[in-house]
Amino acid sequence: MASPTPLNGTELVDCARANAQQGIETAAYQCGYGQDLNKFAKELRQACEDMNLQVKELSGLITEQDLILQLGTGEIVAPDTETEL
Repeated sequence: MASPTPLNGTELVDCARANAQQGIETAAYQCGYGQDLNKFAKELRQACEDMNLQVKELSGLITEQDLILQLGTGEIVAPDTETEL
């Protein structure tokens, strides 16, 4: 679900990372920036700098764990429901 307002800080970085594999247009939209890719990129760069992350492109937020999950070779361990572990 896309954010109704533009995200910033750690929320922006988390959202951008979660949507990085779908591309910058999708990530910007989901993070509340619509089609304003320049503002999204500027705010994301600032948020990464504030967190001391050395990221030059959106794809730099994709981790090895994300790639393993995409390949389907990893196993996701999660509770059956929100209340049961």
